[in-house]
Amino acid sequence: MNKRVSSFTYTVWWNLILLTISALLIAISVKGIAIHHHLISGGVSGLALILHYLYPQLKVSYIFFTLNIPIFILGYIYVSRRFFLYSLYGMVITSAFLYLINLNIVIKDVFLATIAFGCLLGAGLGLSYRSLGSIGGTDIIAIILYNKFNLRIGQTNFFLTLVIFCFGLKIISLDLILYSLMAIGIASFVGEYFLGLFSQRKMVIIIANNPERIVQEISDRLHRGATYLYGQGAFRHEDKKLILTVVDSIQLKRLEEIIFSQDPQAFVIEGNTLNVLGKGFSKRKLY
Repeated sequence: MNKRVSSFTYTVWWNLILLTISALLIAISVKGIAIHHHLISGGVSGLALILHYLYPQLKVSYIFFTLNIPIFILGYIYVSRRFFLYSLYGMVITSAFLYLINLNIVIKDVFLATIAFGCLLGAGLGLSYRSLGSIGGTDIIAIILYNKFNLRIGQTNFFLTLVIFCFGLKIISLDLILYSLMAIGIASFVGEYFLGLFSQRKMVIIIANNPERIVQEISDRLHRGATYLYGQGAFRHEDKKLILTVVDSIQLKRLEEIIFSQDPQAFVIEGNTLNVLGKGFSKRKLY
């Protein structure tokens, strides 16, 4: 079952679904909340909002699409074909939702609107990061700079967002800029949560008296691999054979049952992982 689910997450349909939901959430956050409170976001969508506030007759969807055209020309040259095509779909569907959605989520308090905006935006961005593409904009610029000059994607996005917010100071009040920065911070936190929601893994190090039996149980019952680490006890100086394995959150309790049924005195270290690449887990994302 796990293998079938893992394989499905790399199919075209799964990635299109993620990008579609992502685009919908981002469009709702912009058209339903941000635009009614004169808030801005980072990246191309933030620049599109600023230009819309300057020239209200121009639709956000048109500006967003137009600004992305030169970026995608560069993306076609410098990023992988797969990433380009997925991102092209993400950009087009986001532009379509920005055009079609005319929504006003009535939130009178600007502070509460900021929280709602950040949550919806972060959820959308987090889902897009889980796909094999993006929704376009500054993400593509950041990836090109990463591929060419090894500049970190997060730092590039931060710098570009800072430039856009400085430009926004000419258009909207400092209070709204600060609210927008708060929304970006919330979006970052929520995006990280959604990013990890699909790939929460636990790295487990086990020190037990019967490591061979535990490894066999891990293989038979959890269908996971394990690696022996060799060490020495600091007190008795006995040679130890430690077990290193990685499981998902659902399997963690079953792993604990396996370990302590074999050795009630076992010593177990459990830690969260940022990302796990390899057979049975995530594949490397190619840009």
